[in-house]
Parts: sequence; structure tokens; C-alpha cells
Amino acid sequence: MTISKADLRGLVREREAALTPEERRASDSLLVRRFLASPEYRRAGCVLFYAGCGSEPDTRPLIEAALRAGKTAALPRIAAPGVMEARRIGALSELVPDRFGIPAPPPDSEILPPEAFDLILVPGAAFAPDGARLGRGGGYYDRYLPRTRGVKIALARRGSVFPGLPVEEHDVRVDRLITDGDMGAACPPD
Repeated sequence: MTISKADLRGLVREREAALTPEERRASDSLLVRRFLASPEYRRAGCVLFYAGCGSEPDTRPLIEAALRAGKTAALPRIAAPGVMEARRIGALSELVPDRFGIPAPPPDSEILPPEAFDLILVPGAAFAPDGARLGRGGGYYDRYLPRTRGVKIALARRGSVFPGLPVEEHDVRVDRLITDGDMGAACPPD
């Protein structure tokens, strides 16, 4: 691809801004259903989620479903510049805004090691069907994910899926992409 990462992020922001509230709700509902029906989620006992903010898919229903099912749920918390930790939660009501205003577990919550997770829900700005992922620009997940062993899944609205992405060696791919489009889910070839 010849488009820069910054330009691609801008294009995705424009597409996200153009969605109506009804389109967002319909997309979120389909993404939630597909994620909860996935075999990776059903098998997982310990899941690292993220709190969807702004135009990102709403992940609260996923977190609530996992907690109701008795799964161990965690969310990221920024520990230092460029460093995130995964911290266990027992309820969404425990979350507090971090320094970026993103809901995160409180600083005294239990830290879970990266290898504890069976499944990691990975955010991103743009995705490709082969698992390539363009993050939001901070590199937190690209530094954290290599230490994990769990299956990496991303949720993507159809406006954030592209045939290919400008990726670099350090950009971590996801194992499965769940979309609100006709492709439903895609996986990189083995």
C-alpha cells in the first residue's frame, strides 16, 4: 500500500464519523453476537478486553457477558509511558478514567501476567483480512502482545477493513478478525 499510517488513520476516522447512531448500534450488536459465538471466546477462561471508546465498538456487553459466565476478565491500565498492564476486574463499575480518559481498572487492582490470557481482544484503527493491524499510534499493544500466548481477536467495522495495510516488522497481527460485514470473520492462513 502507498498510503501512510497517519493518512489511513485519518480515513478511518472520517468513515467512523460518518456513521449514524443507528448504524453504530447495528454494527455493535452484530460484532457482539459474532464474538460471543466464536469458539475462541467459548473456550477461554481468562480474557483481556479493552474499553471501547469514542467510535470504537462498544465492548461493555462483551465484558458483562464474560463476567456473568464466570470468566476472568481484565482490562489494560497504563503503568508508565509506553507500558501497559492487564488488571483483573469483577464489575464494570470498578473502572475509572485513566490519564487519557479511557475507562481502566483502578491502580490497586490485581495485575495478571501476559501469559495468563486464553484470549486477547485487540483494538485498532484499521485491519486487513490476513490479520494485519494498524493500531491507534501509541504502540502499547505492539509491545505487550509478543509476551502473550492467547488467541488475539479484533473487532472491526467494515469501514476499517482494507485489503492490505502499511505494516512494519514490529506491528503485531491478530489471529482472527471479526467484522460487521459479509466476511464475518477472517483468519490468516496457517
